[in-house]
Amino acid sequence: MLSRVANSIYWINRYVERAENVSRFVEVNLHLLLDSSVRTMQQWEPLVITTGDQDIFQERYGEATAENVLKFLTFDSGYANSIRSCVKSARENARSVREIISSEMWEQINEFYLQVEEASKSTNINEFYAFYPEVKKASHMFAGVMEATMSHNEGWHFGRLGRFLERADKTARILDVKYFILLPSVAAVGSPLDNLQWIALLRSASAYEMYCKCQQTINPSGVVDFLVLHPEFPRSIRCCILQAEQSLHKISGSPGGSWRLGSERRLGKVRSHLDYITLEEIFETGLHEFLDNLQDDLNHVGSAITENFFGLPVSA
Repeated sequence: MLSRVANSIYWINRYVERAENVSRFVEVNLHLLLDSSVRTMQQWEPLVITTGDQDIFQERYGEATAENVLKFLTFDSGYANSIRSCVKSARENARSVREIISSEMWEQINEFYLQVEEASKSTNINEFYAFYPEVKKASHMFAGVMEATMSHNEGWHFGRLGRFLERADKTARILDVKYFILLPSVAAVGSPLDNLQWIALLRSASAYEMYCKCQQTINPSGVVDFLVLHPEFPRSIRCCILQAEQSLHKISGSPGGSWRLGSERRLGKVRSHLDYITLEEIFETGLHEFLDNLQDDLNHVGSAITENFFGLPVSA
């Protein structure tokens, strides 16, 4: 497969998944606002900080009000990681490989794009809230259409690899937002919190029902264990890494448990770490620090994949 084609399919899936997860990311905050014990003035700046793009936000908007943050993360066409920008980039990549992907995939991504563009015309901030579930639904439809209409060949595995790496990163960020807002000090990690807030977090990751089938009570440790270490829930970090590694081995041809490329080695180290780390060790390190390190590792994996397969230089 041409590296240009592989790169486009990989990024179509990363961008669609990123748009979905930004919507989940914002929804966590919206659910937390329903709890009057959380001061709303402290709610919005952490969302920007955990994106890593606070300098861009500060330059463009200044004060981290609800309206400014929602516009920045949702419809700001000048911000590369807003929902609108992600869907536009996914569509541009899909256009460049229309002869490779199925017509149904192109139709779905094009419909998604038009839906977002239409929504971006609204100036009523209250209409934003109903928009986020629609983004999640459109992303699910694209993943389902790809699964059902594209041959499960090398290109399909590149798309799957991109989707699961992006999902692992954003699940980590959703958890990080929760702790950043409510547990600002490392010493507070693991203390009892209102169950309603943890239910809101689980629902934002579409994890509430599956969590209840595994755990009898809702508590911070149980939620972190489920969203980080569960090997079978499709939005847990560990499950995402396992799935991404499977596709990477299919692409490279290396047997499982071995490696010949730098990307395989890096991803294998992340997977192995998640296989053997315990929940107690995560909290001992500090959840925020653990998630920060994990996001750095995933960024290095992404850079190695770009170098190994797409022939593109990666800036430091």
